[in-house]
Amino acid sequence: MDHAVPLHSVLLVLACAVAAVVICRSLRLPAMIGYLVTGLALGPYALGWVSSEREETRLFAEIGVVFLMFSIGLEFSLPRLMAMRRVVFGFGCAQVAATLALVLALSLLAGAGWQAGLALGGIVAMSSTAIVSKLLAERSELDTPHGREVIGVLLFQDLAVVPLLVVIPALGRPGEELGMAVAIGVAKAAVALAIVILAGPRLMRAWLGVVARRRSNELFVLNVLLVILLMAYLTGLAGLSMVLGAFLAGMLISETEYRFQVEEDIKPFRDVLLGLFFITVGMMLDLRLVASAFAAVLALFAALLIGKFALVAALSRAFGATPGTALRVGLALAQAGEFGFVLLALTSNAGIVPERFLQPLLAAMILSMLATPFLIQASDWIVMRLSRSEWMLRSLALHRVAVQSIEAERHVIILGYGRNGQRLARLLAAEGVRYVALDLDPERVREAAAAGDTVVFADSARREALIAAGLSRAAAVVVTFSDANAAVRVLAHVHELNPLVPVVVRARDEADIERLTTAGASEVVPEAFESGVMLASHTLVWLGVPLSRVMRRVAQVREEHYQLLRGLWRESGASGDETAPARLHTVTLDAQAHAVGRELSQLRLGAVQVRAVRRTSVRQNLSAADAGALQAGDVVVLLGLPDELAAAEDRLLRG
Repeated sequence: MDHAVPLHSVLLVLACAVAAVVICRSLRLPAMIGYLVTGLALGPYALGWVSSEREETRLFAEIGVVFLMFSIGLEFSLPRLMAMRRVVFGFGCAQVAATLALVLALSLLAGAGWQAGLALGGIVAMSSTAIVSKLLAERSELDTPHGREVIGVLLFQDLAVVPLLVVIPALGRPGEELGMAVAIGVAKAAVALAIVILAGPRLMRAWLGVVARRRSNELFVLNVLLVILLMAYLTGLAGLSMVLGAFLAGMLISETEYRFQVEEDIKPFRDVLLGLFFITVGMMLDLRLVASAFAAVLALFAALLIGKFALVAALSRAFGATPGTALRVGLALAQAGEFGFVLLALTSNAGIVPERFLQPLLAAMILSMLATPFLIQASDWIVMRLSRSEWMLRSLALHRVAVQSIEAERHVIILGYGRNGQRLARLLAAEGVRYVALDLDPERVREAAAAGDTVVFADSARREALIAAGLSRAAAVVVTFSDANAAVRVLAHVHELNPLVPVVVRARDEADIERLTTAGASEVVPEAFESGVMLASHTLVWLGVPLSRVMRRVAQVREEHYQLLRGLWRESGASGDETAPARLHTVTLDAQAHAVGRELSQLRLGAVQVRAVRRTSVRQNLSAADAGALQAGDVVVLLGLPDELAAAEDRLLRG
């Protein structure tokens, strides 16, 4: 019975966290917001059902930050930093330094002292890596110009946390001890970093190799947990922060070949414990104090968002970004970050800043993170109204798309020019079919254009980009990326602009088929299904099954899966005679067509099969049995031999 109360608290926190995260997922908001709201509601300053003062809760929260810092350390590979050195060490360094200098100057003007200014500057300089990177990934903007700048700045912010973790705890020392305390802390951190860089990777690679050869996943995971917590413990013994040790452990493992396996193994622990950390952050907020200083909270919230937005946007312009890109970078980095809470807790423990000021600042930081998803979602609307040149740049981009597609008729629009898009383009070119490809990777577009491919830089999810690509004249649209949310947006635009054009969509797995088909996809090709079919066919061949039988099995499986091509696999390859194979053919019915108002069963189309009927008022393809009386604008998809198809088309149009 002694453990009844703690267990009750744990169950209550877990239940509320689950409910909050489910709601956030339904609203497409980061889970972190659900954790913050859970802590705020259950904390001692609201409902008071759970206390953040319990030693167990604080310990789990600290371990959550340790795992976050370890995962950040895993990202700091030296080659990646060198590849992004201009953005990371140029723009990123300038952002942190400028924020520190600005807050330090304001602190000195207010008479708060340089120690408070340095600590508050470090807190304000941080932005949310977890929220921003996730939102950019969901919007497929990581490879855009503003996405790369945002990620570069976030990388430097995470790196800048390391010296701040050393310096801020020492700022609370008396003046005569301060210099020595900072010097000792920096020296310890430098020695630890030197050991990790010079000797760590070799030792860690050898040790992880020994563990990996035992072929025990449990042993490998236990070893990773031991490394993380041991490094955190050792830096704690040295008088440094535990999260610094976790960061060094991440850097140490990032230089080994086991990095990706380690990242997957610790992900469940990191996400759960980090969620608990944000719950405790919510518990720290004193709503009564915030209510009594509500004007100060709003002022700090506005100053944080507007000040960081203006500063980051100005620096982005100074480093050569276009006005639209600079504004998007400023909007993405205007909020507070996870490590800002860590530094705020260190500042509170060191007694550098009065608690009556830290509480309104904490509330403003939480509000800024809650506002971030809405700011990024509305970034296009905001940029269009703040930047006159953005309209011109957008028009120039659309002009480039239109120039490439202006002469194209009955062409294919390829959305995404990655490996799948490039393979499709080569096959289309071999058959003499014209295409226009849209992609958001400028390097890929530059290389493809130099090679003579018809590829332009444009966001395929934008309505105006599809119009410029000649959607009204296109014979087909192919979505080659596997982002189901972006594909649904594309299908909505296509259905609005040209509902008759067939759209073939790539999907990650079969779970997305129904959603994409309902949204208007003519055919969905799940890569998991195709890879499974090919794995099975190769396995059967190696087992000695005759190749002809394997091909029949593969054809049978595909027939059962793809409605439009059912029967085509067998007919085109049954005899080996390819002089007159069965083929698909589409016929669009105008208002004067003989078939309008009649059912397919009345038209006597001979041996030709009706594979589907595409109707403007229905997003899904209709079968011959479900089509009913044909309507003007219907597209009838036929399967048969060339002579039979010509006769069937004549029957449909002229009777």
